Amino acid sequence: MNLQQREKIKTGKGFIAALDQSGGSTPKALKLYGLDENSFSSEAEMFERIHQMRSRIIKSPAFSRNRILGIILFQRTMEAQIDGVGTAIYLWERKEIVPFLKIDVGLESEKDGVQLMKPIPELSSHLDVAKEYGIFGTKMRSVVKEANEIGIEAVLVQQFAYAKEIIDSGLVPIIEPEIDINCREKARAEVLLREGLRNHLDRIGDDEIVMLKLTLPEESNYYREFVSHPKVLRVAALSGGYSRDHANELLARNSGVIASFSRALTEGLKAQQSEAEFDAQLDAAISSIYVASLT
Repeated sequence: MNLQQREKIKTGKGFIAALDQSGGSTPKALKLYGLDENSFSSEAEMFERIHQMRSRIIKSPAFSRNRILGIILFQRTMEAQIDGVGTAIYLWERKEIVPFLKIDVGLESEKDGVQLMKPIPELSSHLDVAKEYGIFGTKMRSVVKEANEIGIEAVLVQQFAYAKEIIDSGLVPIIEPEIDINCREKARAEVLLREGLRNHLDRIGDDEIVMLKLTLPEESNYYREFVSHPKVLRVAALSGGYSRDHANELLARNSGVIASFSRALTEGLKAQQSEAEFDAQLDAAISSIYVASLT
């Protein structure tokens, strides 16, 4: 583990950018960026377009180490290059931004009010490759749709089982049990999730650390105990479909929690913008998210 990277994530001021849209969500991300399905004629071309978008964001002077602590990448982005340098290496050596990798491969059908992750094939070798590319940590996402105790526990059992393997490999896992913002009993689901997280954190070794990426809660500072938990490196929040302004407003009410936004970060960015327009739009977005992450 890179101790300099660990210290930056633990104590740095700023937030984690999420640019990890996978194959299923890439067309939507490109459409929001101003590129519809007529802008590409194959899957390979689609991924080239999204890499161009991500490279444009990363290379922007607005995307700086002073406000961005880390970035979550999709596998194809990790394997690609920026200016002839591997993306993860570019991020750390050129910009001092810590690279993470999305490792989940999608969600199962809903059962017991949740969507578990699909099994991650050949995880051990996948983690070895990630380390070779210069990755610091990983991220994996499950979704809670209902306040179902059995389902939420199943999510956490799966998340922490994978987390153990990731920790043993020398990487830091971001555990993301997202609660759908449209969950009918969202506050109740948060009660079950907080209790479950507390129990599972108690079971991991004293020398093992994870990160948490959680939906912004109904009650301010609801996850505060995890901000100072000795086994939690950092607590981040996802935007979850909220607008950037609303996500920032909610985030600012949660002391010690930083952003890990995706759609809220790229909101308003367009392929058709000039470099000056693009950089100004990105700078405004990053500035607002940065300020909300400082509380």
